[in-house]
Amino acid sequence: MEPYVPQLGIVYPSQPDGHMGDLQLSREIKIDEHYPFLNKSFKFKLIRSLVYLAIFTVVPFLLYLRFALKIEGRKILRTHKQLLKNGAMTASNHIQKWDTLCVLRAIRYRSIYFPVWKDLLGGSDEGFVRFTGGIPIPDDIHTIKFFNRAFDEINARKKWIHVFPESSRFDFFQPIRPFKKGVFTMAWRYHLPVIPMAFSYRKPRFPFTLVNLFRSIIGKRPLPMITLRIGEPLLFDPHLGRKEAVQKIRKECHEAVVRLAGISVNPYPPEGD
Repeated sequence: MEPYVPQLGIVYPSQPDGHMGDLQLSREIKIDEHYPFLNKSFKFKLIRSLVYLAIFTVVPFLLYLRFALKIEGRKILRTHKQLLKNGAMTASNHIQKWDTLCVLRAIRYRSIYFPVWKDLLGGSDEGFVRFTGGIPIPDDIHTIKFFNRAFDEINARKKWIHVFPESSRFDFFQPIRPFKKGVFTMAWRYHLPVIPMAFSYRKPRFPFTLVNLFRSIIGKRPLPMITLRIGEPLLFDPHLGRKEAVQKIRKECHEAVVRLAGISVNPYPPEGD
């Protein structure tokens, strides 16, 4: 039996790595060698701490109220506690704006960092993205080394990294789109275990149907209930070279996310570039 697929009348981009087009830019963000990829100012650190305090205390209630969020597989993280003590990379499909908060709820009381499309910092979500751990990906090759240095430090501090290998958000989309290899190259460079995670949907039931009724009254789209499943950590094959190891774990991660989402036949291949 295939999982529930919400029918919300959303028109998706023709390309699986396209963007939804709902991002309204208020200003242009310049990402160069002077950009603070890791902001170490006292003010930034203080606000980030307060944001994470809210994420650990208030946000779980909001996630339940908004999506009736259900998390499965937390026992896996406890079982592999020793393996994950020096850091890990979590990887999931990207199906709504609150995905990062759902992941943080799943891994409990850990802070994360994640690469993001730089235009996300030119809109109203800039503060949220930066304080939760968003690191913008530069456009030009000359600035990439500063982006990489930031993640070198993040890895040295044994922090967790989250990635959306599909590279863009498709709201409440069902199939798992192709994965980009760049994020897995990062995991290979740092010898990180890769933890697949999958968002899937449940048909709204009472009392969540009352939330959707209220959303309809105020002119907003009804939402499905959401489940986030955690899979077993994936490890790189030490007997393979970088290219082959990255290709192998991308395929394994894609297959794991498809399986965790409950999809038996997925129309997209693992390779997205």
